[in-house]
Amino acid sequence: MVEVKKSRKKGKISFNRYFQKLKEGEIVAVVREISLRPRFPQRLQGRTGTIAEKRGKAYLVKINDKNKEKSYLIEPIHLRKIKTIQEVK
Repeated sequence: MVEVKKSRKKGKISFNRYFQKLKEGEIVAVVREISLRPRFPQRLQGRTGTIAEKRGKAYLVKINDKNKEKSYLIEPIHLRKIKTIQEVK
């Protein structure tokens, strides 16, 4: 499936998402930025996981793959924070 950005967004990177700060234990979704080459497997697109720690400019994200928990280093531009029920209240 070929993904295409809208013409006004082509080639642009959201600085808010690039420099976002995430805390340990937050739940995030992996949504790759199309204009950058991702440094993680394509099968992770759309998966959710929790932030374990920060390493340099990337975050260590723990994702459940069937019965095993796997860890990936992903840059913050490819992560999107998910609001949980506890945060909404």
